[in-house]
Formats: sequence, structure tokens, C-alpha cells
Amino acid sequence: MNPKVVEATLPLAQIELDLEALVRDGKPIRREFGAGNRLHIDRPLPFLCVYVGSHKNAAFQIVSANASYLIVADIDFAGGVAQLVAQRMRDHCGAFLVLDVGELAEDRFLTEDVPFLPPFEIALSSGDTAAEKAALKRFAAATAGREAKYRTPRVEEFNPMTSAEARLLNGLDDVARLAVRFAPIYKVPGTERIYPELRELIVANMVDSALQAVSAFLKASKLEQPATHRSLGRRAYIDAVVRADRAIDRVASTFDFLLAVTPINAEPAWLAFRAGSFQHVPALLYRPLEFEVAAQKRKLYSVSLDHLEDPLLTKLLSEKQQELDLQLSMLAARETPRFVELGRALYGSVEPSLAARARTILEKTPRVASAFRQKGLDADAVAAAAREMIAGYRDIYSDFDASVEIRGDLPAGLLVSRNRLLVSRDTKLPSERLTALLSHEIGVHLLTYFNGDAQGLAIFRNGLAGYEGMQEGLAVLAEYLAGGMTAARLRQIAARVIACQAMLEGATFEETFRILHRDFGLDDRNGFNIVLRVFRGGGLSKDAIYLRGVAQVLDHLKNGGSLTPFWIGKISASHFGAIQELNARGLLRAPRLEPAFLSSDAARSRLKKAMAGIDPIDMVET
Repeated sequence: MNPKVVEATLPLAQIELDLEALVRDGKPIRREFGAGNRLHIDRPLPFLCVYVGSHKNAAFQIVSANASYLIVADIDFAGGVAQLVAQRMRDHCGAFLVLDVGELAEDRFLTEDVPFLPPFEIALSSGDTAAEKAALKRFAAATAGREAKYRTPRVEEFNPMTSAEARLLNGLDDVARLAVRFAPIYKVPGTERIYPELRELIVANMVDSALQAVSAFLKASKLEQPATHRSLGRRAYIDAVVRADRAIDRVASTFDFLLAVTPINAEPAWLAFRAGSFQHVPALLYRPLEFEVAAQKRKLYSVSLDHLEDPLLTKLLSEKQQELDLQLSMLAARETPRFVELGRALYGSVEPSLAARARTILEKTPRVASAFRQKGLDADAVAAAAREMIAGYRDIYSDFDASVEIRGDLPAGLLVSRNRLLVSRDTKLPSERLTALLSHEIGVHLLTYFNGDAQGLAIFRNGLAGYEGMQEGLAVLAEYLAGGMTAARLRQIAARVIACQAMLEGATFEETFRILHRDFGLDDRNGFNIVLRVFRGGGLSKDAIYLRGVAQVLDHLKNGGSLTPFWIGKISASHFGAIQELNARGLLRAPRLEPAFLSSDAARSRLKKAMAGIDPIDMVET
């Protein structure tokens, strides 16, 4: 027997066994054939994406981003595997489509005499059945209908019987097929260099168009169409994704950003500031860093995201890398002028509309005395109540492994650090604010940490990049739903915005204090604590996100949005679409817990009001 025939027969026999296990037991297939050749099928699916070649180009990435794909260098072997998979999956699924994806030899529409970016070529071909034509039509429409950021596609058909581009499909017997070829516009003309952003955009768009084509194919084949084409995507994290996520988590776990920029001498600083008649900025002391910033950055960017085979997860992890990089840069610049500007990059500036909303709140709500001048619950009482609330969540979900610590090195109040609730020894909390504040810290921050931890990737418990604005907005909403949003609390949130704006515009610690005290009537101690938060680390604009975040949440509810997706983990508003896609693909679990504060009739009534449309100032009830 010809040695080549023997070599080809052995893998095909193994693939037959793999397909049997896939159909019988739901066991995924990830079969390596050497030299980068691979068959990957994460569950029985009615399609197979195929790339024939050895170059790891954009077509290679498009194919490998799918839940069912084949990558091989030899076209004859590719045909044999595709034929085998098609026969078995067609019997199981009722229909089957092979998508052959590749690149054209050149970008023929790009010429030197074109003054503006011309369209680029996408060539399609398919079999003659109505289902195949439906797939081609949907792919063409999905591709041509996308908003062009660089160049607009021009979709044309080519004849597979005469084109060498479709040799694979011509060799398949009685198998529905669609061939896709596109111009390599992501390559810098005349060089081997690429435009990385453009390549990522092409890959994401082509993957989405391919899944839309499969969905149209199923509908035309009179089979049940998925609720969304995205549910045809991956439903399992490959090892490379898990490894990258864990490596990024190891860097994130080496530091707590907020603790690192929070002064450890808040009470002595207040006494010194008061003793100096509020004229001299107090000396602020910080915890020494327990790591070398440069070393952590090296570890952070040693995490390769090149082989994750999932453009969406690659994007989410890349964004988290960049956010951690920025936080590390801020810690290296702590107590220097650079800290403020880096913080502006992380949290943004105070937009005029947000500042105007804050001023309206301060002008329309009654001025009240600071909670620090009232009798209230001390740290021990707050910690005891917190442990009781945590025990209630743990009764429902045993992995809700949160702890409570009373600390003497924090300003008055509460702070969540990963799975810990930290209570300042200096805390004095009015009893009517207890449930609201614990709902904020435990019912949102800790709950989303543990729900995120159950998703299988650490990024959902640590937080997607930019998650803090929505997280704090939800937490402020929780205070309202729990019945504890007071005029004093809303004034505090609004005053933080004014203080952030003043700091970013160059006001000093003392000047910002005077603005709050003189112009908006905040008392000495409350004004000091707000300014201390805003000037921590050298100037941190984070505190503007509370009012901005709750306004975004209220807009989301008014527009018919649900809160449920936000309990999945720590996510941002900008990632809502990504969460919907991951959920449709079956990669996310339903939240293990929903906040206890949602269970009361009073909370449901308040939520109904919020859904009808209210402004943050309307949340004040007491």
C-alpha cells in the first residue's frame, strides 16, 4: 500500500472514533495532526469551517475562532476529513454546511492612483441548492451591511468549477458548501507587515458573517433556527484561554489598587487639618508597595493572547491587560503630578452634564449635619450586621466565602477588597443607613465577585476593564432599593463630583475643601472626607463615577433594560453586548445569587418607579 495512503487512513480512522464519542457522549474533539494541523469540534454542530494552508494569516484566525473547524496544509487530506465529518454530522443534525475560508492572492482594487481608500474584494461561491444560496446571500448581506471603518467590501461571486480557489469544495461529494475569499487588506502593501487593528476587525466581522450564513442555511433547510446566530459559537474555553486568564489574575492579585492609594492616617490628617484652621494640606501616609511595578508589568505582558482562538475573549483579556498596566503606572506615580493625568485616563474627566447634575442635587436637597457629629453604630456593630448578611447569602450559596475585617488603617467607612469586607475602626453609621450600605457593599460588590468567580474565568470576578462605573452605579441603586437613600448620602455623592472637577481643573486640597464648605454648605468633617478621597494618591477622579454610574443604570432601566445580566459578574455597560453574546454561546452561567434587597415588596415598588423613569434626585425618600 502507498505509504501516503496509510498515513492518511490512520487519522481518518481515529476521527471516526472521535465523531462517535462526540455524538454518543458529547465529548469534544480536539485532534492534532502535527505541523499545526487540527480538527476542533466542541459539540455536535451543523457546519465545519475549513482552512487549507500553512500560513497563520487572517483566514487562519477566522477559521480557528469557530466552534467547529479544520486546519490542514494538504488539500486532499482536508477533503477526506471534511467529507467524513459532514456525513456524520449531517446524519445527526439533519443538514450540514462546509465553509471554506481563504484569502485572495492580492488586493487588486488598491492602486497607487486611487486618492482615497477603495472598496476591497470579497468573493463567494456555493452549491446550487436553495439552502446553499441562502447561506451565500446572508453572508454577502452581513458583510456588505457593516459600517466601514477603513474600507467597504465589494462582494462578488466566482465560479468554483473554474477557480483554483475552490478546489476543496469541488472535491466534496453531496456536501453543501460555501467558499469565501477576501482580499488581504490588513497587510501593508509591498511588505510583510500588517495593520493589527484592521486584522482584528476583519476576523471579528467574518466570523460573525459566517455564523449568520449557517443560521440562514438551517432556516432554508427547514430545520430549527437558533434564537441567535451567536449561539452557534464556542461553548467551551480552550486551555490557552484559561491559562491566559489565570496568568493575568496572578498579576491582578499582587495588589489592591484602592488600598494602595488610600491614606493610612486619615484621622490624624483630619486633626492636623482642623488644627491648622483648614489652611494647610495635611501630610498623607500610604502603605509601602509590596512588589516592583516594572516586574509586574513584565509578567503582565508576558501573557500571550495570540492563540486564544476567540476574538471576543481575546479582546476582553487584552483590555484587562491595558487597564492593569494603567493601574500599575499610577501606583508607580503615586504622590506625583503624573498620578492625576493617569487617573484621568483611567476614570475620565467630569463632563459638564455630570457637573450640572451634581450642582442641581446640592442646590435642591436640604443641607444636613454630618453623620460624624451624630451618634451611630460603631465598627463592631456594623461588622456584626455584615457577618449576618453574609451568612444569609452563604446559606443559599455555600461558596460565598466572604470575610469581614475591622481595620485601623482606613478612613471611616467600608471597603471591599476581593472577597473581604473591610470596616474602618473609625466608622460611625446612622442606623437608618445600615441596610443600605451593606446592600451596596455585600449585595453588589461581594455578590458580583462570587457570581463572577462561578463563571470559570477570573476576569469576571476581578472585573472587565472599565467595570467600576456600572458597578458603583448598581451599588448606589441598591441603597435606594433598600430604602436607605437619604438626602445626606445623595449630597455626598454629588459633592464628590464637584470635588473631582475642581481637582482636575487644578484646585488645591484646601481650595477644594473651601468650595465644598463655602459654596455648597458641607460641614467641616464631611467636606474633609470627600476631599481626602479625591486627593488620595496625588489626585484620583474615581469618585465621579458614582453619580455617573447610577444615572447610567437609571437610563438603562428606563429604556427597558434588565438588571439580571449585571449580577453575572463585574461588567461594564460597554460590555453588555459581549455578555449577551457569551450568554448566547452558553459560556456563562446564570447568576448563582441575586441580591437579597430585591426580594421585598418595597424594593420591587421602587424598582418599578425606576423603570418608569426617575432622576437620581428622585431616589431620596428620607
